[in-house]
Amino acid sequence: MGYQVDSAADAVYAMKAAMRCNPEVILLDVNLPGGSGFVVADRLRASPEMGATPIIFITASKDPEMRKRAAAYPSSVFLEKPFQAAQLTEALEQFVH
Repeated sequence: MGYQVDSAADAVYAMKAAMRCNPEVILLDVNLPGGSGFVVADRLRASPEMGATPIIFITASKDPEMRKRAAAYPSSVFLEKPFQAAQLTEALEQFVH
């Protein structure tokens, strides 16, 4: 679809990659090795450079509290795995110009 993508294997690298790349949108798994995706999101929101960057949270968890927690972040979408490619495309198109 023409998007340039960078990836991170864990929570620590996710923060570093986001700060380095300054992405238009972040796809963030809630359950990351080395830390919670919500902790990463909190740190990103606290950053002047990344505070307004949209986040698409993804998880395989069926816990409704995760959906509520993700909804509390401005400029965010929550996708539960498995999801259709069209759902991801729709979420991306909300934020990518």
